[in-house]
Amino acid sequence: MLLKKEEYVEQEYFFRTFSERLLDGYSSQEILYGMKSELLNATNLPMAIGVLLTEVKHSGKMNLAMKRMPHYFTSFQTFIMERAEHEEGRFDFRIALQVLEREAKYRSGEPTPQGIFFYQFETLSRNRLGFDHGLEAIANDPIFDEDWKYWINVVLRRQIGFIDIAKLIYVRSEYYKLGDNEEPKPVLFGEREGRIAYASRGRDPLFFFSALTRHIGYPTVARQRHKEERENPVITELRRKLELLEDKFQLMQEELRGGINLERFYVQK
Repeated sequence: MLLKKEEYVEQEYFFRTFSERLLDGYSSQEILYGMKSELLNATNLPMAIGVLLTEVKHSGKMNLAMKRMPHYFTSFQTFIMERAEHEEGRFDFRIALQVLEREAKYRSGEPTPQGIFFYQFETLSRNRLGFDHGLEAIANDPIFDEDWKYWINVVLRRQIGFIDIAKLIYVRSEYYKLGDNEEPKPVLFGEREGRIAYASRGRDPLFFFSALTRHIGYPTVARQRHKEERENPVITELRRKLELLEDKFQLMQEELRGGINLERFYVQK
């Protein structure tokens, strides 16, 4: 469920302060213990931090506790923390905190499903977090209705990597003009998003995201900068395409083993 505005205000402060105190040399346990009594008691965040603190003492990982609190932390928040705490360590923990901080700040204002989608999808793209599990986490966000969930979980997951993301968004926008024999589909994006998507077809998706930020004011995504990205942007694009192929290969393996389990794509009522 969607939380009250004050919860997101406190979440923004929590994630920002957590990152700052890590830089000051404090451990995660010390930060959580201190902030439990520092945050506004009128919100549920202090109680949630108590659960996080217990889990960190036990396993050292906050994402395990966040999974037990789906009523408070969204599946995307849990996914981001899980990737940051992964043993491979490819996703910087402080970048993850910045991602969560900026999202909470946006939610504390006047968030829209379009803004949340673009922010979360761009986070996956820029930080190379993988689309299969990432899109599943996005679709489970309570801000999305059944039309959104179906589009993300089924249409987007099936076509991403094969069809330009800008085109996928354009055909579901108010700016799209139906063909003579074409049946209408639920409109998910406004006229402005559709116009920018139409102008961005065939271009690098990151240019598309930047245009949305400039013209509509969607939040800027925190991302880690890699040495190879600065030296050769072609490597970045190849890496992104390889990750898309890996997601598609997993689906092909499921089909060969007896068929893709479509139940995970169904909208829960």
